[in-house]
Amino acid sequence: MPKGKIVAVVGMCGSGKSVATEVFTDAGWRKVYFGGITMEELEARGLPKNETNEKAVREELRARYGLAAYAVKLYDRIAAFAEEGNVVLDGLYSWSEYTYLKERLGDGLRVLAIVTDRQKRYDRLTGRAERPLTAEQAASRDKAEIENLEKGGPIAIADTFICNNGSAGELAEAVERYRLSLEES
Repeated sequence: MPKGKIVAVVGMCGSGKSVATEVFTDAGWRKVYFGGITMEELEARGLPKNETNEKAVREELRARYGLAAYAVKLYDRIAAFAEEGNVVLDGLYSWSEYTYLKERLGDGLRVLAIVTDRQKRYDRLTGRAERPLTAEQAASRDKAEIENLEKGGPIAIADTFICNNGSAGELAEAVERYRLSLEES
């Protein structure tokens, strides 16, 4: 069992996972970013970072290594960080990733779901500065992540849910309350 706390932040694209994760990292938690594997693979292949290439790489890696691929590739890093302190996981997607980590970490793994109304997520995604998506791209990504990547399972089974239909500041405050409650337990 790891010494530190481990929280996986899950949610659909545009729900506020990055804001939530930042609350933990600002408090000194180590971050393991699952999407970093995709970005590293794009870089290694010399491909531009865009929704089409990201989706293709995500699906190819999971087709090649199984739907737990990202958790398998990152487990040693997660375990090592958890021996040193608290860890936040940004981007756990699939049910297979969740069950792989849960089998190894048991109650040491907590799942925090950030949930947001779909239209609000799409509005945020079209307006974001980094990697913006059109509403059609966001809907396509939702469909692909739910159907091909088992993304709904970890959200549905989360230990805690925070609704993010307000501002980034309101989300940060809610996540901070959650973080403090974890650290006090």
